[in-house]
Amino acid sequence: MKSINNQNVLLAGATGYLGSYIAKELVKEQIVTKLIARSSQKLKALESKTVKIIKAEVTKPNTLKGVCEGVTTVISTIGITRQKDGLTYMDVDYQANLNLLNEAKRAGVKKFIYISAINGNKYRHLKIFEAKEKFVDALKSSGLDYTIVRPNGFFSDMKDFLDMAKRGKIYLFGNGEQKFNPIHGEDLAIVCMQAIKSASNEIIVGGPDILTLNEIGEMALDAHQKPVKIIHLPDWIRRFIIWALRTFTSSKTYGPIEFFLTLMAKDNIAPRFGTHRLHNFFKDAVAIKS
Repeated sequence: MKSINNQNVLLAGATGYLGSYIAKELVKEQIVTKLIARSSQKLKALESKTVKIIKAEVTKPNTLKGVCEGVTTVISTIGITRQKDGLTYMDVDYQANLNLLNEAKRAGVKKFIYISAINGNKYRHLKIFEAKEKFVDALKSSGLDYTIVRPNGFFSDMKDFLDMAKRGKIYLFGNGEQKFNPIHGEDLAIVCMQAIKSASNEIIVGGPDILTLNEIGEMALDAHQKPVKIIHLPDWIRRFIIWALRTFTSSKTYGPIEFFLTLMAKDNIAPRFGTHRLHNFFKDAVAIKS
Protein backbone atom coordinates (compact mmCIF):
# COMPACT_ATOMS: atom_id res chain seq x y z
CA MET A 1 0.00 0.00 0.00
CA LYS A 2 1.33 3.46 -0.89
CA SER A 3 1.97 5.78 2.02
CA ILE A 4 -1.21 7.60 2.99
CA ASN A 5 0.12 9.34 6.07
CA ASN A 6 -0.18 12.77 4.45
CA GLN A 7 -3.95 12.29 4.40
CA ASN A 8 -6.56 13.74 6.71
CA VAL A 9 -9.54 11.38 6.62
CA LEU A 10 -13.13 11.72 7.78
CA LEU A 11 -14.97 8.43 8.29
CA ALA A 12 -18.77 8.34 8.48
CA GLY A 13 -20.40 5.19 9.81
CA ALA A 14 -17.55 4.23 12.14
CA THR A 15 -19.83 2.32 14.54
CA GLY A 16 -21.20 -0.01 11.84
CA TYR A 17 -19.92 -3.44 10.79
CA LEU A 18 -17.51 -2.26 8.08
CA GLY A 19 -16.90 1.20 9.54
CA SER A 20 -15.53 -0.24 12.78
CA TYR A 21 -12.89 -2.19 10.85
CA ILE A 22 -11.93 0.85 8.75
CA ALA A 23 -11.63 2.92 11.95
CA LYS A 24 -9.19 0.35 13.39
CA GLU A 25 -7.10 0.46 10.18
CA LEU A 26 -6.95 4.27 10.29
CA VAL A 27 -5.80 4.11 13.91
CA LYS A 28 -3.22 1.42 13.11
CA GLU A 29 -1.80 3.47 10.22
CA GLN A 30 -1.72 6.57 12.49
CA ILE A 31 -3.61 8.64 9.91
CA VAL A 32 -5.06 11.94 11.08
CA THR A 33 -8.74 11.04 11.28
CA LYS A 34 -12.12 12.38 12.24
CA LEU A 35 -14.74 9.80 13.17
CA ILE A 36 -18.32 11.04 13.13
CA ALA A 37 -21.10 9.18 14.88
CA ARG A 38 -24.51 9.80 16.38
CA SER A 39 -23.29 8.28 19.63
CA SER A 40 -19.69 9.46 20.08
CA GLN A 41 -19.41 7.48 23.32
CA LYS A 42 -19.17 4.23 21.32
CA LEU A 43 -15.92 5.45 19.72
CA LYS A 44 -14.29 6.90 22.84
CA ALA A 45 -11.74 4.07 23.03
CA LEU A 46 -10.33 5.05 19.61
CA GLU A 47 -9.65 8.68 20.52
CA SER A 48 -5.95 9.62 20.37
CA LYS A 49 -3.49 12.26 19.14
CA THR A 50 -4.40 11.37 15.56
CA VAL A 51 -8.08 10.49 16.00
CA LYS A 52 -10.81 13.00 16.84
CA ILE A 53 -14.37 11.88 17.65
CA ILE A 54 -17.16 14.19 16.48
CA LYS A 55 -20.81 13.82 17.47
CA ALA A 56 -22.95 14.41 14.38
CA GLU A 57 -25.93 12.93 12.57
CA VAL A 58 -25.61 12.60 8.83
CA THR A 59 -29.39 12.77 8.47
CA LYS A 60 -29.28 16.26 10.04
CA PRO A 61 -27.15 18.55 7.82
CA ASN A 62 -26.92 21.30 10.45
CA THR A 63 -24.88 18.94 12.69
CA LEU A 64 -22.33 18.44 9.89
CA LYS A 65 -21.32 22.08 9.54
CA GLY A 66 -17.53 22.36 9.58
CA VAL A 67 -16.81 18.64 10.04
CA CYS A 68 -14.91 18.45 6.75
CA GLU A 69 -12.58 21.40 7.41
CA GLY A 70 -8.99 20.32 6.72
CA VAL A 71 -10.12 16.91 5.44
CA THR A 72 -8.58 15.53 2.22
CA THR A 73 -10.62 12.31 1.93
CA VAL A 74 -14.10 11.33 3.11
CA ILE A 75 -15.01 7.65 3.48
CA SER A 76 -18.70 6.87 3.88
CA THR A 77 -20.07 3.48 4.89
CA ILE A 78 -23.45 5.10 5.63
CA GLY A 79 -26.36 2.88 4.68
CA ILE A 80 -29.06 0.72 6.19
CA THR A 81 -29.98 -2.85 5.40
CA ARG A 82 -32.99 -2.92 7.68
CA GLN A 83 -34.94 0.32 8.03
CA LYS A 84 -35.41 1.58 11.57
CA ASP A 85 -36.08 4.76 13.56
CA GLY A 86 -38.68 5.69 10.95
CA LEU A 87 -35.90 6.37 8.40
CA THR A 88 -36.17 5.13 4.81
CA TYR A 89 -33.45 4.07 2.38
CA MET A 90 -33.83 7.44 0.66
CA ASP A 91 -33.39 9.21 4.01
CA VAL A 92 -30.13 7.41 4.79
CA ASP A 93 -28.47 5.78 1.76
CA TYR A 94 -29.24 8.77 -0.46
CA GLN A 95 -29.99 11.95 1.50
CA ALA A 96 -27.64 11.45 4.45
CA ASN A 97 -24.75 10.70 2.10
CA LEU A 98 -25.73 13.72 -0.01
CA ASN A 99 -25.63 15.90 3.12
CA LEU A 100 -22.09 14.69 3.74
CA LEU A 101 -21.10 15.18 0.10
CA ASN A 102 -22.39 18.76 0.10
CA GLU A 103 -20.36 19.51 3.24
CA ALA A 104 -17.29 17.89 1.65
CA LYS A 105 -17.64 20.08 -1.44
CA ARG A 106 -17.99 23.22 0.69
CA ALA A 107 -14.81 22.38 2.59
CA GLY A 108 -12.73 21.61 -0.50
CA VAL A 109 -12.33 17.87 0.15
CA LYS A 110 -10.36 16.24 -2.67
CA LYS A 111 -11.80 12.70 -2.67
CA PHE A 112 -14.96 10.87 -1.57
CA ILE A 113 -15.01 7.08 -1.13
CA TYR A 114 -18.44 5.45 -0.97
CA ILE A 115 -19.24 1.84 -0.21
CA SER A 116 -22.17 0.50 -2.23
CA ALA A 117 -22.60 -3.13 -3.38
CA ILE A 118 -21.88 -5.32 -6.38
CA ASN A 119 -24.09 -4.84 -9.46
CA GLY A 120 -25.90 -1.90 -7.88
CA ASN A 121 -26.55 -0.23 -11.21
CA LYS A 122 -27.99 -3.47 -12.61
CA TYR A 123 -30.44 -3.81 -9.70
CA ARG A 124 -31.72 -0.24 -9.41
CA HIS A 125 -35.28 -1.59 -9.24
CA LEU A 126 -34.54 -2.95 -5.74
CA LYS A 127 -35.50 -0.53 -2.97
CA ILE A 128 -32.06 -0.60 -1.34
CA PHE A 129 -30.19 -0.01 -4.60
CA GLU A 130 -32.56 2.69 -5.80
CA ALA A 131 -31.29 4.97 -3.01
CA LYS A 132 -27.64 3.86 -3.15
CA GLU A 133 -27.35 4.35 -6.90
CA LYS A 134 -29.11 7.72 -6.77
CA PHE A 135 -26.29 8.84 -4.48
CA VAL A 136 -23.70 7.27 -6.80
CA ASP A 137 -25.12 9.45 -9.60
CA ALA A 138 -24.77 12.54 -7.40
CA LEU A 139 -21.20 11.60 -6.47
CA LYS A 140 -20.18 11.08 -10.10
CA SER A 141 -21.42 14.56 -11.03
CA SER A 142 -20.00 16.26 -7.90
CA GLY A 143 -16.67 17.28 -9.42
CA LEU A 144 -14.75 15.49 -6.64
CA ASP A 145 -12.38 12.60 -7.19
CA TYR A 146 -14.25 9.48 -6.12
CA THR A 147 -14.04 5.74 -5.70
CA ILE A 148 -17.11 3.54 -5.38
CA VAL A 149 -16.30 0.28 -3.58
CA ARG A 150 -18.61 -2.58 -4.52
CA PRO A 151 -18.24 -5.61 -2.22
CA ASN A 152 -19.84 -8.92 -3.04
CA GLY A 153 -21.73 -9.35 0.24
CA PHE A 154 -20.40 -9.32 3.81
CA PHE A 155 -19.69 -12.35 5.97
CA SER A 156 -22.09 -10.81 8.50
CA ASP A 157 -24.90 -11.10 5.92
CA MET A 158 -24.36 -14.87 5.90
CA LYS A 159 -25.61 -15.28 9.47
CA ASP A 160 -29.06 -16.11 8.08
CA PHE A 161 -27.51 -19.43 7.05
CA LEU A 162 -26.34 -20.00 10.63
CA ASP A 163 -29.83 -19.23 11.96
CA MET A 164 -31.33 -21.85 9.63
CA ALA A 165 -28.58 -24.34 10.41
CA LYS A 166 -29.22 -24.04 14.13
CA ARG A 167 -32.70 -25.45 13.45
CA GLY A 168 -31.14 -28.32 11.49
CA LYS A 169 -32.20 -27.49 7.92
CA ILE A 170 -31.05 -25.12 5.18
CA TYR A 171 -33.65 -23.92 2.67
CA LEU A 172 -32.42 -22.80 -0.76
CA PHE A 173 -34.18 -21.73 -3.93
CA GLY A 174 -33.31 -23.54 -7.15
CA ASN A 175 -30.46 -26.07 -7.23
CA GLY A 176 -28.23 -24.14 -4.81
CA GLU A 177 -25.34 -24.03 -7.27
CA GLN A 178 -25.37 -20.22 -7.54
CA LYS A 179 -21.86 -18.95 -6.79
CA PHE A 180 -20.50 -15.89 -5.07
CA ASN A 181 -17.62 -14.84 -2.82
CA PRO A 182 -18.61 -12.75 0.21
CA ILE A 183 -15.88 -10.81 2.04
CA HIS A 184 -15.00 -10.26 5.69
CA GLY A 185 -15.21 -6.69 7.00
CA GLU A 186 -11.56 -6.71 8.05
CA ASP A 187 -10.42 -7.60 4.52
CA LEU A 188 -12.79 -5.05 2.97
CA ALA A 189 -11.43 -2.37 5.30
CA ILE A 190 -7.97 -2.88 3.75
CA VAL A 191 -9.50 -2.42 0.27
CA CYS A 192 -11.12 0.84 1.44
CA MET A 193 -7.76 2.05 2.76
CA GLN A 194 -6.14 1.24 -0.58
CA ALA A 195 -8.91 3.23 -2.28
CA ILE A 196 -7.58 6.43 -0.69
CA LYS A 197 -4.64 6.43 -3.12
CA SER A 198 -6.31 4.46 -5.91
CA ALA A 199 -6.97 6.12 -9.26
CA SER A 200 -9.90 3.74 -9.90
CA ASN A 201 -13.40 5.17 -9.83
CA GLU A 202 -14.83 1.75 -9.04
CA ILE A 203 -13.47 -1.23 -7.13
CA ILE A 204 -15.41 -4.50 -7.29
CA VAL A 205 -14.22 -6.97 -4.68
CA GLY A 206 -15.09 -10.24 -2.99
CA GLY A 207 -13.53 -12.67 -0.57
CA PRO A 208 -10.89 -15.31 -1.37
CA ASP A 209 -13.29 -18.26 -1.80
CA ILE A 210 -15.91 -18.64 -4.54
CA LEU A 211 -18.66 -20.74 -2.96
CA THR A 212 -21.99 -22.21 -4.00
CA LEU A 213 -25.02 -21.67 -1.78
CA ASN A 214 -24.97 -25.43 -1.14
CA GLU A 215 -21.39 -25.18 0.15
CA ILE A 216 -22.29 -22.23 2.40
CA GLY A 217 -25.25 -24.20 3.74
CA GLU A 218 -22.99 -27.19 4.47
CA MET A 219 -20.50 -24.92 6.27
CA ALA A 220 -23.26 -23.45 8.43
CA LEU A 221 -24.58 -26.90 9.37
CA ASP A 222 -21.03 -28.09 10.10
CA ALA A 223 -20.44 -25.09 12.40
CA HIS A 224 -23.46 -26.22 14.44
CA GLN A 225 -22.30 -29.87 14.17
CA LYS A 226 -25.53 -30.84 12.40
CA PRO A 227 -25.92 -33.42 9.63
CA VAL A 228 -26.18 -32.03 6.10
CA LYS A 229 -29.86 -31.40 5.37
CA ILE A 230 -30.51 -28.95 2.55
CA ILE A 231 -34.02 -28.49 1.13
CA HIS A 232 -34.21 -27.12 -2.42
CA LEU A 233 -37.37 -25.15 -3.16
CA PRO A 234 -38.65 -24.32 -6.67
CA ASP A 235 -37.51 -20.88 -7.86
CA TRP A 236 -41.10 -19.77 -8.53
CA ILE A 237 -41.61 -19.67 -4.75
CA ARG A 238 -38.77 -17.13 -4.45
CA ARG A 239 -40.32 -14.96 -7.17
CA PHE A 240 -43.76 -15.25 -5.56
CA ILE A 241 -42.38 -14.22 -2.14
CA ILE A 242 -40.81 -11.09 -3.63
CA TRP A 243 -44.04 -10.20 -5.45
CA ALA A 244 -46.20 -10.79 -2.37
CA LEU A 245 -43.93 -8.77 -0.09
CA ARG A 246 -43.76 -5.86 -2.54
CA THR A 247 -47.54 -5.95 -2.94
CA PHE A 248 -48.67 -6.34 0.65
CA THR A 249 -45.91 -4.92 2.89
CA SER A 250 -43.89 -1.71 3.22
CA SER A 251 -40.34 -1.26 1.96
CA LYS A 252 -39.24 -1.48 5.61
CA THR A 253 -40.31 -5.15 5.56
CA TYR A 254 -39.57 -6.22 2.01
CA GLY A 255 -36.41 -4.18 1.30
CA PRO A 256 -33.78 -6.49 2.84
CA ILE A 257 -35.62 -9.70 1.85
CA GLU A 258 -36.02 -8.52 -1.75
CA PHE A 259 -32.31 -7.65 -1.80
CA PHE A 260 -31.07 -11.05 -0.57
CA LEU A 261 -33.55 -13.15 -2.57
CA THR A 262 -32.71 -11.30 -5.80
CA LEU A 263 -28.92 -11.35 -5.50
CA MET A 264 -28.80 -14.98 -4.42
CA ALA A 265 -30.71 -16.14 -7.48
CA LYS A 266 -27.71 -15.72 -9.81
CA ASP A 267 -23.93 -16.02 -9.77
CA ASN A 268 -22.20 -12.91 -8.42
CA ILE A 269 -18.45 -13.41 -8.63
CA ALA A 270 -16.05 -10.55 -7.87
CA PRO A 271 -12.23 -10.31 -8.01
CA ARG A 272 -10.89 -12.21 -5.01
CA PHE A 273 -9.17 -10.55 -2.06
CA GLY A 274 -8.38 -11.23 1.57
CA THR A 275 -7.44 -14.02 3.93
CA HIS A 276 -10.54 -14.60 6.05
CA ARG A 277 -12.48 -17.81 5.39
CA LEU A 278 -16.24 -18.09 5.80
CA HIS A 279 -16.11 -21.51 7.50
CA ASN A 280 -13.88 -20.01 10.23
CA PHE A 281 -16.24 -17.06 10.60
CA PHE A 282 -19.18 -19.45 11.05
CA LYS A 283 -17.33 -21.55 13.65
CA ASP A 284 -16.24 -18.45 15.58
CA ALA A 285 -19.79 -17.04 15.53
CA VAL A 286 -21.22 -20.30 16.94
CA ALA A 287 -18.45 -20.54 19.58
CA ILE A 288 -19.17 -16.97 20.79
CA LYS A 289 -22.87 -17.76 21.25
CA SER A 290 -22.33 -21.08 23.02
